[in-house]
Amino acid sequence: MAVFLIRLAAVLLTVAAVAIAVTPILVLIDLVGGGAGYGLCPTGIESCDKPYSTGAELAVLLTIGLGLSVFGIRLLTRLARRLQEGSPQRR
Repeated sequence: MAVFLIRLAAVLLTVAAVAIAVTPILVLIDLVGGGAGYGLCPTGIESCDKPYSTGAELAVLLTIGLGLSVFGIRLLTRLARRLQEGSPQRR
């Protein structure tokens, strides 16, 4: 049961990693389509008063989030493998 829960947590972290990786693309598509970039530029890209560093800050935060989620996935899969190797095999 513990291995199942660990693998479920790894799947949830994988979904989170994919969501983090897709976020910049979705924001750009929304901005190009005349949207607010999901709150990045509330009045649209033409009158966006965000400084140039905002994009870099967002990129750093997304990179850190992606790295942490990938690190968590790696740790959880190793833990699941060790628990599975230590338990008797079911047949």
